[in-house]
Amino acid sequence: MNIRRMLFVVIPALFILNNAVSYFIFQSGITVQQSYNVMLDRVLLYKEIAGQTQKNLRAMNIYLIDRSDNSRKEYIYQRDELNHLRESLDAQNTIPATELTVRSYCNMIDTFIGQEAGVIQALHNQGSLAYAAFYEEAEQTAAFIQEEGYHLIDLELSFYQPLYRQILIQTEIMNHWGVAIFILNTLISVVFAYWISLGISRPVKQLALMAQQISDGNLQADPPQISSQNEFGILSNAFGRMQNNLKELIEKEKESLEKDKLVKELELEVLQNQMNPHFLFNSLNVLSKLALLEGAEKTSDLIVSMSNLLRYNLRKLDRPATLRDEVEHAKEYFTIQQARFRDRIQFETDIDESALDVFVPMLTLQPILENVFVHGIEGMEEGAKIRLVIACGLDEVKVAISDNGIGMSEKVRVSLLHFDSERLVGQDKEQGQSTGLGTRNVFKRLELFYGEKNLIDIHSEPGRGTTILIRLPAAGKVEGDVSPTNSR
Repeated sequence: MNIRRMLFVVIPALFILNNAVSYFIFQSGITVQQSYNVMLDRVLLYKEIAGQTQKNLRAMNIYLIDRSDNSRKEYIYQRDELNHLRESLDAQNTIPATELTVRSYCNMIDTFIGQEAGVIQALHNQGSLAYAAFYEEAEQTAAFIQEEGYHLIDLELSFYQPLYRQILIQTEIMNHWGVAIFILNTLISVVFAYWISLGISRPVKQLALMAQQISDGNLQADPPQISSQNEFGILSNAFGRMQNNLKELIEKEKESLEKDKLVKELELEVLQNQMNPHFLFNSLNVLSKLALLEGAEKTSDLIVSMSNLLRYNLRKLDRPATLRDEVEHAKEYFTIQQARFRDRIQFETDIDESALDVFVPMLTLQPILENVFVHGIEGMEEGAKIRLVIACGLDEVKVAISDNGIGMSEKVRVSLLHFDSERLVGQDKEQGQSTGLGTRNVFKRLELFYGEKNLIDIHSEPGRGTTILIRLPAAGKVEGDVSPTNSR
């Protein structure tokens, strides 16, 4: 049984049981109260009739003495009150034991009222003392009414006494049952509350422990054994499935990382093995010495620069380099390019030596310079300038590479900054002529190396040149592994 159904059964059952006991006790109290009210109404009515009879007799006596209009009105009022009480007595339901006595009692009241009428009639029609006999009879009848009223009260009390005793006994039994059911209901409530709370708290603790173990990296923790018939069983099964999915996902991620690492290593090996380094360096050294022997010093210097450039490019890309090494490499690259462009291009530098000890990913500056030559100034016949500025800030080293070339559109600028999106068609192919690493790849490697975003900014307008700003954290990064970047 799930928790919701269990609560829907237990709580209404306890509620109905409590209400049933309360209802029976309430009904018993109502029965006693109604019986008591009926008996009390009749007892009070008997007493009122006896009292009203005496009041009526006194009012008539006063009227006989002073015979004023006020005393006459008072007598008539008291007589009407007695008649009203007489009618109320007729409307009452009498008990069998007092039925004949009540009827006789009503006749006495009628006789008393008639005797009073006879006294008044005798007062007006006969002599001044003729009413005395009638008054004496009325007085005797009033005494009988009072005595009979007390007798009726005794009969009522005698009749209801056994009934009240029985009701009291039943009420006492009902009270005992109520106390017993209350205690039983309390015990049942406590047991059910403990059972329900235990059924909730225990699975919650088990699931919380399992979640803590998973969050600590222990994916081998066994899921708690909970019945699948309730919500916690469903949740436990979901935890188990989630645990298995995490295991599968981690295994797939490991396989993917291993494959990516293998692919990148192979790509680097292919990149490095495209030419035999020993053969290449030996050949370049022979050419350099031959040019020097023939008196071609510039050719010899150019070959040396080319040798240094290739030597640097064939280093392992998964190791960082200092910014000083990158600057020297960029100068070697510019020397080779200047042999091509001659006086059409100028290379200016403004470098703070204190900023050159920070570590950067290898091949950071040269691909950007290559992009400047290929896309910025290659078509310029004269006056082309490239400027490299490195300065130390408070918390960072700023590197700015600017040119006065053709610039770029806003679309191209945004595309270069969003290097996680699709590449510009054909751009990286052109950029990767010597290194296989495009400008976007450089930006991505910087982000991965420092673990920060927004390190790059580009200012450019068509026909007004381009400036690429690079922010390097001043603390730099200690020398360590750099995730290799593929040559796409």
